[in-house]
Amino acid sequence: MLDQKVVELLNQQINKEFYSAYLYLDFSNYYYEEGLEGFGSWYKIQAQEERDHAMLFIQYLQNNGVRPVLEAIEKPAVALTSAKAVLEEGLKHEQYVTGLIHTIYDAAYSVKDFRTMQFLDWFVKEQGEEENNADNLVKRFALFGDDPKSLYMLDSELAARVYSAPSLVL
Repeated sequence: MLDQKVVELLNQQINKEFYSAYLYLDFSNYYYEEGLEGFGSWYKIQAQEERDHAMLFIQYLQNNGVRPVLEAIEKPAVALTSAKAVLEEGLKHEQYVTGLIHTIYDAAYSVKDFRTMQFLDWFVKEQGEEENNADNLVKRFALFGDDPKSLYMLDSELAARVYSAPSLVL
């Protein structure tokens, strides 16, 4: 039986993961509009990952006899003013999500919910990777973004990314 506070936080995280997917689709749309299709594709894949993360939280609740609660997903309200600013917003958002995961982990830890902690271990690791990827994009854009040839190469590199679904066993 899961602790009610942990269930509440897990349900909130479902919504936050779907919001992240919306946000990254908005980023993707921005980049496609700007002619940076590689960046657009990269964020479209990010959106798929976030959707899958939400589905993992749903499955975890269901596997524990809890009916997930789906709430309205907020419309992204981030001002997309430049290619660089979008990347910086992506990094801030990943840092925010890391904080959310840590909050759930802390709640599970406080009630000795080792099963939920084990489930969240994958997300803790994943968030480290997500923050690192977002930080690297910000740094690389700062290095290459002002040079059209370098930006073209970076955009081409990002276009080569392929989607792979998470391999977390519930």
